[in-house]
Order: sequence, then C-alpha cells, then structure tokens
Amino acid sequence: MQDQYLLENRAGDAPVLETSAASPAHLTRLKRVRWREWPIEMLLFGAAGFSILINVGIVGTLIYESLVFFRHVSLWDFLTDPLWTPLFADPHYGILPLLCGTVMTSLIALAVAVPVGTIIALYLSEFASPWVREAIKPVLELLSAVPTVVFGYFALLFMTPLLQKFIPDLPGFNMLSAGLVMGIMIIPYVSSLSEDAMQAVPMLLREGAYACGANRLTTALRVVFPAALSGIGASYILAISRAVGETMIVAVAAGMQPNLTWNPLKGAATVTAYIVQVSLGDLPHGSIGYQTIFAAGLALFLLTLVFNILGHLLRRRFREVY
Repeated sequence: MQDQYLLENRAGDAPVLETSAASPAHLTRLKRVRWREWPIEMLLFGAAGFSILINVGIVGTLIYESLVFFRHVSLWDFLTDPLWTPLFADPHYGILPLLCGTVMTSLIALAVAVPVGTIIALYLSEFASPWVREAIKPVLELLSAVPTVVFGYFALLFMTPLLQKFIPDLPGFNMLSAGLVMGIMIIPYVSSLSEDAMQAVPMLLREGAYACGANRLTTALRVVFPAALSGIGASYILAISRAVGETMIVAVAAGMQPNLTWNPLKGAATVTAYIVQVSLGDLPHGSIGYQTIFAAGLALFLLTLVFNILGHLLRRRFREVY
C-alpha cells in the first residue's frame, strides 16, 4: 500500500500532494537526513546573524558617539553651517563642505564609470566571442584588486600633471583628477555585474528580436538592456556606494581642506578624508574635535543608506521574473 502525505514547504506555500512509501525505514532515513542537515542550518543561521550583529554594533557605536557630539553642537548648525573648522580656535561644525566634496568627486567618478562600464558590459555580453570575453573580463576585474593608495598617487602624479597641460591653472590638489581616477577604479563594479545581469537574460528574448528583423545592436539596446535593468541598476548603486566611501584616492589627490564649492577644478576634503586626518592626529579621545569623526561617519552612513534604499526600490520596480 502507498499512503498519501500532504507536504508543506517552509515558505508557507500551498500544500503539495505527494505519494510515497510509508515504511518505518523510509521515515527513519528522513529523520537521519534531517538531523544531519540541522548543524549546517544552524551554522548558516549563525553566520547570517553574526553579520547582522556586526552592522548593529557599527550603527550603535556611531549613534552613541554622535549623541555625545550633538550635546555640544546643535543639529541645525551641523546641517546648515557652511564652514567645517572643528580644529580651529573658532570652531565651526557644518558638514556641508565635506558632503559637497564627497558628492562632487562621486559624481565625476560615476560620469566615467557608468557609461564606460555599461558599454563594456554590452560588448562582452552581446558582441564579444567567448574567448575574448574570458580574456577581457578577468583583466578588468584586476582593477578592483589594485590598492586604492596606488590609485591615489596615480591621480596625483600622473592624472593631475596630464590635466594641467590642458588646464594650466589647475591646482595640484583638485576634485577632477581624483574623481576621474576613482571612476576608472569602479569601472569593474559596473561592467562585471552588468554583464552578469545581461547574460542572465533568456536567449528566447534575443531570438524573438532577431525573428522580428532586429540587428544585434537594436536587440542589445532595446531588448537585453531593458530586461537586465534590475541587475544593471544594482551595479550602479554599488558603484555609487563604492565611490561615496572611497578614502585614499580623495585623501591623496583631492586635498584635505574642507571647501564648500561645486567647482571640480578646486581642491576639497571629503568625509572619509577628514576621518583619516583626525584619526591620525593627536586629538585626545573624548574631546569634541575627536567626536566629530563619528558625526561625520554617521552622515556618510545615512548617505550610503539612502543610495542602498534607492537601489532596493529600483530592483523591485524593474525586477523581471523568468
């Protein structure tokens, strides 16, 4: 005799009717398999929980230390004061100059990385032969393995003198060279993830476009790119987060002077560069000047969080189910 069992999956889906032998030996084997899987499940659950605890600890530390800072500085002054001079005799604690430098260098980097990375991804996915793809993609990904301090000195000693040939008045420390080199650095984040998203588009969509008379370029731009927009958008958001959090390139090439300006030809400090500057200084722990790094770090965290939320909403909006 065969008995019928109603099996429900863990996600709470509708019950599935399954027919199987209800022998005691069969049930015993199922229990043994279950007990063997239980330690692995607990290990994976512990790893996931540990990552959550790390994030909670980081956020908790930033908030706790920032509250100490905001007991001495009002939130309004922190958000609206155009000067950031916490180490001067007449201190000002306006975060706007640091945010301006961060956003400006990130925009320059994205202006380089997004179009170049997308074009490379389209070529590798739709036009390159398999052996060309296998040769080019690892070489591109090697860019992400280069230490960022090397990119910083590349921007300072090569990119800036090169730009000064076309812009004679360009100062030695400027946001333009730092942003351009940062864009080169994050190209692999855009190209690799975008190419993977395009490769995941079913071949049936391409074949349907070819059957309608479309060429390869039209198919790539009007069929493959829109279908992979969820993954491509995720690569853009990752590139934005990477650019916003970059430290050494801007610290070396953009300068350490907070400057509220949108002119990329001038030098400016970013949030990460200021954190490095104070962390390597001689300020005593617990002083108001030292607490500024936590307030600046919290502002940077919230800025990155906004980009991640936008990326999540973008993926939900354009997600394709195949």
